[in-house]
Amino acid sequence: MSAKNKFHFTGICGTAMGAVAAAMKQRGFTVTGSDSAVYPPMSDFLRDQGITLTEGYHAENIPADTDVVIIGNAISRGNPEAEAALNRKLLYHSLPEVMKEFFLRGKRNFVISGTHGKTTTSSMLAWIFVNSGRDPGYMIGGLPKNLGCGARFTDSEFNVLEGDEYDTAFFDKRSKFLHYLPECVVINNVEFDHADIYNNIDEIKLTFRRLLNIVPSGGCAYINGDEPNCLDVASKAPCPIVTVGFADHCSLRIENVDYDTHRSSFTLGGIPYSTPMAGEFNVRNAAMAAASAAFAGLSPEEIRAGLESFDGVARRQELFGEANGVKVIDDFAHHPTAIRLAVQSLRQRHPDSRLWVLFEPRSNTTRRAIFQSELAESLAAADFAIIAGIPDLHKIPENDRLDPEKLSIDIAKLGGHGWYLADIESIIAKVKENAKSGDVIAVLSNGGFGGIHAKLLAALA
Repeated sequence: MSAKNKFHFTGICGTAMGAVAAAMKQRGFTVTGSDSAVYPPMSDFLRDQGITLTEGYHAENIPADTDVVIIGNAISRGNPEAEAALNRKLLYHSLPEVMKEFFLRGKRNFVISGTHGKTTTSSMLAWIFVNSGRDPGYMIGGLPKNLGCGARFTDSEFNVLEGDEYDTAFFDKRSKFLHYLPECVVINNVEFDHADIYNNIDEIKLTFRRLLNIVPSGGCAYINGDEPNCLDVASKAPCPIVTVGFADHCSLRIENVDYDTHRSSFTLGGIPYSTPMAGEFNVRNAAMAAASAAFAGLSPEEIRAGLESFDGVARRQELFGEANGVKVIDDFAHHPTAIRLAVQSLRQRHPDSRLWVLFEPRSNTTRRAIFQSELAESLAAADFAIIAGIPDLHKIPENDRLDPEKLSIDIAKLGGHGWYLADIESIIAKVKENAKSGDVIAVLSNGGFGGIHAKLLAALA
């Protein structure tokens, strides 16, 4: 691959695609790219790098002398540029393949994986490295507030990678993280998710076992020692395993945990740390980041300074605004466990407030009936829960769809207050009618939720 020097990126405006394209341009390669929607800030960033961008996908976007076409994860058969690459018999690769050859080989790669907490843990670890002067490369599926962008590649020996178990490309159904040449792996948790590509939890466990299979004997895997699925995945792993958690059997124990409304403190292996993040799950994230940084050779003082100055990640319990004493919080949680943990954390941060949860079932898993009862249990932990209309429900087989009406009824049976309101206007009207000063409203979605945050604040004001 390295003898080639002209690259075309199909789907260039994704965070990771854009960062890799820019890094390759900086290394002297000729780079072009296209995307269905070319808009700031990524379009400005790429043009500033001298990259030619085209809006829309067309066969003629791929220059005649292109050596390699990089095909993004969101691109499927039928895309004109994917078809052109196949018909012209061009060399094509996935983004993880290109990352592996140009940016990861020979480096110390720290891969943060698991169903939940990947983005926060990888952001914490990347910031610990940055704050201590290590200048790491990183690729994170969110926007860490300390870092200003989600992905960049440097000449440092360190890379921090959010390790996604989702598939690589339409032509490569292996998990993305299997390309990342990990020296150190974190597995935060293992649960069923991505129902569009996995049939059951056993298939998900298998891909995590494959990840542990490629950690070298001189590397290490940090495993959530409190979770049976993680322990099962790691039980026959060929690499060194360190279990991290609260239980007595964990080899690296989280102890002396103390929460207040703005900070969580704990000891890990007897060493004290704290972070301005609330909730047990953020203590776990911080513990995994601390353990990984210690493996990299950083001192407790360097790790402590990074954790204490960590500002969080956009869309992870982020205060969007406040109107008439009512706070609106933006959060990405969309899996039952993540929702339950988000509610728990918000309770700790706002112990005297009534808590609303506005939930948009939008992922390929939560639009299905798989978590019908688990979602009810998680949402019932809030004082008031509203389930929004389900986007693109027609794409889910009828007998496999989440039943939002039943969900609202089940929430009430569990002692909560639940409503199914299909449109944003009805949701806003319900909140406006019932919310009062001191309430906290958490908007949970892995999408934009129709801009409900700003509309809600305007109505409450």
